[in-house]
Amino acid sequence: METVYSDPVQDSDEGGGAPTQWQEFMGGLSAMAPLLVGVMPFGLIYGVLAADAGLPTTMAQGMSIVVFAGSAQFILTQLIRDHAPLLVMIATAAVVNLRHVLYSASLAPYLQELGRGWQALLAYLLTDEAYAVTITRYLATAQRDDSPPTAQPTKRHWHFLGAGLGLWITWQISTAIGIFLGAQVPDAWALDFTLPLTFIAIVMPTLQDWAAVTAAVVAGSAVLLTLAMPLKLGLVTAILAGIGAGYVVEKMTKSKVTIAN
Repeated sequence: METVYSDPVQDSDEGGGAPTQWQEFMGGLSAMAPLLVGVMPFGLIYGVLAADAGLPTTMAQGMSIVVFAGSAQFILTQLIRDHAPLLVMIATAAVVNLRHVLYSASLAPYLQELGRGWQALLAYLLTDEAYAVTITRYLATAQRDDSPPTAQPTKRHWHFLGAGLGLWITWQISTAIGIFLGAQVPDAWALDFTLPLTFIAIVMPTLQDWAAVTAAVVAGSAVLLTLAMPLKLGLVTAILAGIGAGYVVEKMTKSKVTIAN
């Protein structure tokens, strides 16, 4: 028998009623679920590397709780293993996580009416995966309602919470498994290959126009050309190049539409 899964948020939208908090929460969790398949091996790898680097169990797991940023945790683990200066570790982590400033700016119009407590909680739960799932939901709602973000239902932040919390729990469990059982994971499993697959799954649904496609192609090409830059500055360069290219294409597209009208 074939099992049919449904999105509780979409079902409510199509039924004409505003989604409840629980429906939004479960909608975010449901949208995040496919990405968790790639997140679990990623967390497992971090746990293995942290154990191999000699980090105490409490420190390794504590980093997952406090930092909660996979790429930054990988880099910090390597820097700790290499006895890098504290300022170098702080600066490197800041550069790697600079993209979260862009994520926050993108989501701000949809969350600005929330209280400080909610904003702080969602900022803590903000990751690449949570952003992709949340902004996709918010943009879909904006296109359907044809209204500014601040005029739309505020219960959508529960969608963000469901996506972010689902990822947080998965990350904590997978890193704990990696820390305690990492030595027993065979090298033949090649778990590191799941990381690029996860990000491909994140990016593909967002490539819905020429501006997004151009930004992805330019950023992907730029990061390959700047791999040798220190302190992960190649990542920042690629981000800026992708944003610039996408912005130019979007402006050109809008100009053509205006002229045609």
